[in-house]
Amino acid sequence: MSTSSYSLSGVAPARFEEPHGLAAELPCFEMVGDSVAMRRLRMQVDRIGPHFRTVLVRGEMGTGKELVARTLHGCSMDREGPFVVCHSAALDDSDEDRIRELMRTARRGTLFFDGIEEMPLSAQSRLVRAIEPKLGTRMIASANQDLQVLTASGRFRQDLYYRIAMVEIVLEPLRERAEDIPGLAMSFLKRFSSLYGKDVERISNGAMERLLAHGWPGNVREIENVLRNGVLQCDGQMLENDHLTSLREMCGVSPEMNRPDVPTRLQDVVERHVFQVLKSCAGNKLRAAEMLGISRSTLYRMLEGCSEHS
Repeated sequence: MSTSSYSLSGVAPARFEEPHGLAAELPCFEMVGDSVAMRRLRMQVDRIGPHFRTVLVRGEMGTGKELVARTLHGCSMDREGPFVVCHSAALDDSDEDRIRELMRTARRGTLFFDGIEEMPLSAQSRLVRAIEPKLGTRMIASANQDLQVLTASGRFRQDLYYRIAMVEIVLEPLRERAEDIPGLAMSFLKRFSSLYGKDVERISNGAMERLLAHGWPGNVREIENVLRNGVLQCDGQMLENDHLTSLREMCGVSPEMNRPDVPTRLQDVVERHVFQVLKSCAGNKLRAAEMLGISRSTLYRMLEGCSEHS
């Protein structure tokens, strides 16, 4: 390995280490990292996956909650069954039939409620009534917030909380496991280099130092986006500082902010930033919300109130 860069051969993704663990046999088990937090997570997945019918996965935006849910599904006895995703914020109080249909669709498989804290209270009561253990549907829910706190404040139903939180897995934010950043960066570099037909094999020390110094509010999804954009811009074999343009845009102040025609009202500045992020995500609202560190429903409300969006 070059002394001035990180190479694909020098930093390998960490995999589950116990040779007899179910998670170790899964080709989709790509939770990269060798930090204490990631080793503990892989152990939890291996122990919980085959046994528990309801699991709550909690963590900030972009920490990989759906990946964990899919891996839990792959570790279960029902791994040959369907994995059905339900976006909780999209449900309303008239969706009891839809919830029952989702339960039937995911029979002998897994029904994943993404962002369950965003589910309206009225829909939560419908879900409690729709749960049918006899269907054999496994339920995994993800949450960005602490549901115990929401339950105590009356914003989440207590009976639903006890239904879904038989076991809880908490994902650490990337800023608290910075030792995993080189492995993650090299893993994404390898993936996108192959995907886009590039020959990028290394990350310069300068670029890696910037990645290590960043706070990653968008967590793993943010570093994924930064590496994707960097690989697309790189024409050589080494990813350099100059290729991390999306990281610079997220970290620094744009030069155009010094122009007199740039809005200075807080609301206008926020709206402008939201649209810039949305544009950088090619209109993908899920990615934009994760990069902004807000929920999808919050982003939708912001877009509804933006004059540019109307």
